[in-house]
Amino acid sequence: MYYETIFIVNPDISQENTEKLTDDLVAKIEKVGGRIVKRENWGSRPLSYSIAKRKRGNYVLLVTDGEPQALQALEHAISLEERIIRTLTTRLTELSDKPSPLMRRAKPAEAKTEEAAAEPAEAKTEEAAAEPAEAKAEEEAAEPAEAKAEEAAAEPVEAKAEEAVAEPAKAKAAKTKKATKAKKTDGAKASS
Repeated sequence: MYYETIFIVNPDISQENTEKLTDDLVAKIEKVGGRIVKRENWGSRPLSYSIAKRKRGNYVLLVTDGEPQALQALEHAISLEERIIRTLTTRLTELSDKPSPLMRRAKPAEAKTEEAAAEPAEAKTEEAAAEPAEAKAEEEAAEPAEAKAEEAAAEPVEAKAEEAVAEPAKAKAAKTKKATKAKKTDGAKASS
């Protein structure tokens, strides 16, 4: 049988001590005849709700294989450990060699960071290799044509934009007048 245990360690405990604690739990499982199939340290993460007045915790995942006695030994050791603030154990129907979903999500983020760091360096070398004289000549030839096209396109758009702003303002003013008139006539009818 495979069992997945996730436990949360007090965030005040250092990463080294969390690893030592996990090593002790693994040794207790192996002593009883169990075996650790997967071990992941998810690091310090925020809690959904505060536990023992703490808002963060160090998460650790252990997937064990063995008899129920190995699981009982693990749960007993966890219950005696004061540094562990919460635990959850579930039985797995099948074992997956893939990393947990949380670890899969973290790896693409790391890869994107590395790619982003590499892209500017590549772009700089490509820009340096391009011939500046050709680029300047192309820009100078394109500038007059682009400027004329932008000016021609901007004039009608600006006029339309001013009309579009003015129309809703006029409509709003007319509605306000009607509402004020209606209130006055309602007030006059009520006092009669």
